[in-house]
Amino acid sequence: MNVEEIRKDFPIFANRDIAYLDNGATTQKPIQVINAVKEFYEKYNANPHRGAYTLSLEATEKYENARTKVAKFINAKHREEIIFSKNATESLNLIAYSYGMEGLKSGDEVTLSIMEHHSNLVPWQKITKATGSKLNYMYINDEFEIPEEEIKKKITNKTKIVGITHVSNSLGTKNDIKKIIKYAHKMGAIVIVDGSQSIPHMKIDVQELDADFFVFSGHKMLSPLGIGALYGKKALLEKMTPFLMGGDMIEYVYEQDTTFAEVPYKFEAGTQNVEGAVGLDAAIDYIENIGYDKIQEIEQDVVSYAREELSKLDFLSLYLTPNKENHSSVISFNIKGIHPHDVASILDTEGVCVRSGNHCTQPLMRYLKIDSTCRASFYFYNTKEDVDRLVKALNKAYDMFKKYIKE
Repeated sequence: MNVEEIRKDFPIFANRDIAYLDNGATTQKPIQVINAVKEFYEKYNANPHRGAYTLSLEATEKYENARTKVAKFINAKHREEIIFSKNATESLNLIAYSYGMEGLKSGDEVTLSIMEHHSNLVPWQKITKATGSKLNYMYINDEFEIPEEEIKKKITNKTKIVGITHVSNSLGTKNDIKKIIKYAHKMGAIVIVDGSQSIPHMKIDVQELDADFFVFSGHKMLSPLGIGALYGKKALLEKMTPFLMGGDMIEYVYEQDTTFAEVPYKFEAGTQNVEGAVGLDAAIDYIENIGYDKIQEIEQDVVSYAREELSKLDFLSLYLTPNKENHSSVISFNIKGIHPHDVASILDTEGVCVRSGNHCTQPLMRYLKIDSTCRASFYFYNTKEDVDRLVKALNKAYDMFKKYIKE
C-alpha cells in the first residue's frame, strides 16, 4: 500500500487542499474509523455495564472488546491493566493523584525530563508540594538529548517516581526509555512513560520495556478525540485509590462508607466515551493493517527529506538532534527574528498547517532561551510534496518579513 492509496482513506484530503503538518497535536481520521463510530451510533448505542437488555449488553461488548484490543496492541499482561480515559492528560493526572499523592512523603524525590509536556509536569508540581517531596529535572545537552550522566545524577535512591516522555512533542527526540526504566528500577523508582508521541509511530511492548505506567491519547493515532488509555501494572493499580468517584466505579455504597469495584472499573467513573473506544479499536486495526514497518519506512523517507530541505534555508533556526536515529517525526523551527505565530499565519495562506507556540513545554522553551517555535509534525500520509509546500511557504514568509528583521 503506497501513500497515494493511503491518503484515499482520509476524507479530509478530498475536502481540503492542505499540507497537514500538525499530527503531533491530532491526526486525521480514516474512513474506517469514522464508519466504526457511525455504526456504533446507528446500531449499538446504549449505556454499557448498566442494562440487562440486549442493546446495553452489545454496547458493553463493544467497549470491552476495545479494552482487549488495546491490551493486545501494547502487549499488556492482563486486559484489566488498561484503563480508558479521555486523553493522556487525564491518565497522567490519575497517576499523580491516585499513586503519587498517597505514595510520596517528605524526603522522597520525583524526577522528570525538562522535555515533559505540562501534563506530566504540572501535576507533579502540585503533588510534590502537597507531600513535601522534591521535584528534580534531567536536562538536555546541545544535541537536544538527555546524556547518560544526567540520568545517573538525577535518578538516585531517593527517587520514587520518574516521569519521562518517550518522544518529545517539541523536539522529536526519542528518549532511551528502556535504559532509563532499567536504571530507575535499580534505584527503586517506578517509571511513568508518556507515549503520546511514540505509539502512533512505533510498536510498543510494555512488558519488554518493563514500564510501570504507560499513557497515550487516541486522537494522535487516528482515533476520535476524547479517548485515551492508561496502562499500569496490575499490582500497582490494585493498591491505588480511585481518582474520580461516582457511578460504575463502586462495589457497595453505604451511608458512611463505600467499597470500590475491581480494576480497571474503579478508575472509570461515570458514563464512558464508548464510541471513542470503538473508534480507537478501529484505529488500531488500521495501523496494524498498514504495519509499523511500512509506517516507519514512509515517515523516515519524508522526515529525512524535510530535514534536508529545511536545513538549506539559512534564515531558519532548527531545534532537532543531529542524530537521525534518535529523531522521530517532529521538526521545530523559527524564522530568525520573526514571531512563530506570524510565520504560521503566512504558512496557512499557502494551505500549510503547522503548530506555533510553546507546545505545552514552557520549561523546555525557557531552558532553550526561546519563547516558542513553529512545529511541523509528520505522519504516514504525508508526502514529499507536503514538504515542498512547507519550504515554498517559508520562503514566502521570509520574503514578506525580511526587511523587518534586525540582524
